[in-house]
Amino acid sequence: MMIHKTLWIVYIETGDSCLVAMSDIYTHNLGYPRIGQQRELKKATEAYWHGRLTREDLEATGRRLRQQNWATQQAAGMDLIPCNDFTFYDQTLDFSCLIGNVPPRFGWKGEEMDLDTLFLMARGSRGEAHDACDHGCSHQPVFACEMTKWFDTNYHYIVPEFRANTQFKLVGDKVFREFEEAKALGYRSKPVLPGPVTYLSLGKVQDSTNPDFDRFSLLDGLLDVYEQILQRLQRLGAEWVQIDEPIFGLDLSEAQRDAVLVAWQRLAQAAPGLKILVTSYFSELRENLPLFLSLPAQAVHFDAVRGVGELDALLAGFPSDKILSLGVVDGRNIWKNDFSASLKILAEAQAVVGSERLWVAPSCSLQHSPITLVNEPSLDTELRGWMSFADEKLEEVATLSGLLRGTADQSLLWGNQQSLQARRESSRIHRVEVKTRLAGVHASDYDRVSPFAQRQPLQRKKLKLPEFPTTTIGSFPQTAEVRAMRARWKKGELSTEAYEVFLQHEIQHCVSFQDEIGIDMPVHGEFERNDMVEYFGEQLDGFVFTQNGWVQSYGSRYVKPPIIFGDVSRPVPMTVRWSQYAQSLTPRPMKGMLTGPVTILQWSFVRDDQPRSETTRQIALAIRDEVLDLETAGIAAIQIDEPAIREGLPLRHSDWATYLDWAVNAFRLCASGVRDDTQIHTHMCYSEFNDIIESIAAMDADVITIETSRSNMELLEAFVDFKYPNEIGPGVYDIHSPRVPGVEEMVALMHKAEAVIPRAQLWINPDCGLKTRGWVEVKSSLLHMVEAARQLRADKPVKA
Repeated sequence: MMIHKTLWIVYIETGDSCLVAMSDIYTHNLGYPRIGQQRELKKATEAYWHGRLTREDLEATGRRLRQQNWATQQAAGMDLIPCNDFTFYDQTLDFSCLIGNVPPRFGWKGEEMDLDTLFLMARGSRGEAHDACDHGCSHQPVFACEMTKWFDTNYHYIVPEFRANTQFKLVGDKVFREFEEAKALGYRSKPVLPGPVTYLSLGKVQDSTNPDFDRFSLLDGLLDVYEQILQRLQRLGAEWVQIDEPIFGLDLSEAQRDAVLVAWQRLAQAAPGLKILVTSYFSELRENLPLFLSLPAQAVHFDAVRGVGELDALLAGFPSDKILSLGVVDGRNIWKNDFSASLKILAEAQAVVGSERLWVAPSCSLQHSPITLVNEPSLDTELRGWMSFADEKLEEVATLSGLLRGTADQSLLWGNQQSLQARRESSRIHRVEVKTRLAGVHASDYDRVSPFAQRQPLQRKKLKLPEFPTTTIGSFPQTAEVRAMRARWKKGELSTEAYEVFLQHEIQHCVSFQDEIGIDMPVHGEFERNDMVEYFGEQLDGFVFTQNGWVQSYGSRYVKPPIIFGDVSRPVPMTVRWSQYAQSLTPRPMKGMLTGPVTILQWSFVRDDQPRSETTRQIALAIRDEVLDLETAGIAAIQIDEPAIREGLPLRHSDWATYLDWAVNAFRLCASGVRDDTQIHTHMCYSEFNDIIESIAAMDADVITIETSRSNMELLEAFVDFKYPNEIGPGVYDIHSPRVPGVEEMVALMHKAEAVIPRAQLWINPDCGLKTRGWVEVKSSLLHMVEAARQLRADKPVKA
């Protein structure tokens, strides 16, 4: 697309009238959702795993989605369009496969990389129908690569593994194929790559022979491959390449800073003539700002949503030889952009760098947003008018550029401001009774009646559990039949009475199975729940929901986050009926299942007109009401899941204390109203606990269950020095893989746990809920888990 050189004069209303001379300004995007408007990627990938779709058909689906995405972005007015942002599972995993970083346990021999190897690394299995290679040899399931959250988002990436003998080699061609594909279709695209220092920083050393090995000693070898990638892209005709280095938003060590200097000097010289855009996002840069601006790249991207407070410092030190890309449209939330505020930022930048060196963009990749509001015809008209999904955000980027240049209709600015004003003044947002109740919370409302040491014997007397009590995290398989019945009920094709009879049957089957195999603390299975956050949000005031607002959590796991638009309260009980019914089916103590306030907040799109801490406390009071109703109904153990506590941490350590204070207090507020003999559980998955262990202890849950199997109990290192006072269930069954772990493996994992934590404090359980798994594998795995518990009870204690 040619850039016109016409000069325009435009008045921009930004609080103070200003007259600015503008010429054309580039627009571009950092990344686009790859899942498809109707979740085509999920359906095709899972069909391939189950042998219902060929690899050729799966790859054809990928091509269609990429081409649709490119067409959408070009139609929206993007001058530069990203490529290689598409993935069948995860971009970080794609890059590991591109450079041959495949852990030895996967048996890869250095041959050409294929999708089956990628899926094996991600899931521990190529797929239910693909655990044999093209040559007919079978592949036993193995430990999948570790998975954790991407910075402070709700997206999971596959963690790269490094060893002293790791060697990088260009063995894949995905980035080149997709660039050529876009080029052949006439799109002006920029390939997207992870930055070398970010890639090394976000991986883990997995070297039993050399556990203190320095991953940054691999930098030179990694840069050799980067040079080959950039040179090949240049030969293919690439003009720009986007290299993402979001670690600039973190606290950098000296090793990382040194690696940045070495890496970027080599990248700058790798392919003379190829232009590099380096991006950072999700945070202010603070003390890293000078280093970021010094990088020898032709353009730098700055998150002007999260980093708006340091815009003056950015502009004051901005180099005269670089292009500035400003991310003024929020890529991580769904609220309409404030054109007036964004235009003020852009005008200030244009006054410093000029029009030829200013680009407009979203703050980060749009993969964290739903795709389009077009697919939401049933969404409340008023609320819909306040929102903007990925496609609408692209339009906002183009409109801002047009308004800045004077080529866009000025009525767009007026309409935008009217919409924002209507939202601010809406009576649907603020509720006096909610604010009054929150203002009346006292310090005593955050504390249990007695400390854990006094509660524990009362709970043991009441629950009568054996050593190594067994339980699960809550959900059981959401079969195709369960999903189909829910869909029919929601469409009005099935009566509420018939649907509830079906749910009772599923609960009966689930509880009966747990009783039969000897699960000590059963759960009801959560068959009535579509999602652990959406289910609660649908019953809370202040929430609204989409029909097709899907975003990717990991792999083929997509979620439809609720939207918190106003003050939150609980009109009626949400879970009591089903928990009480399940308890009537068994003499064992039934565990009630709730989602905690921080997780509901983190896994929703949150209102941006008040502090997040305030919204969280409102949710906590709603959950507190549910906890007390469950206790009154005779439920002796209540689990309040908080898997998002760790991921909600600010990216900078200096900001942690404030966050942890209100996050921990929110949990205590919702959990502390019960009697001493009511056992409060919580669950956390895929979290690094070492640096927040004291805050986890401060939550004062009687039992915490955590993910540890995929990391081989590595997360228990946090408990070596810190003597965790309460009870803990380290997961022994990785539910994100179809692999069924054996009894011996589970026993070995628990022996590792017992070496750190006294056996009297230990539970045995899966890593997470079982909703994504099938009944066959779940039954086998839980049978193994119960047998492992029996063997552990008979074993001699391992000294902690």
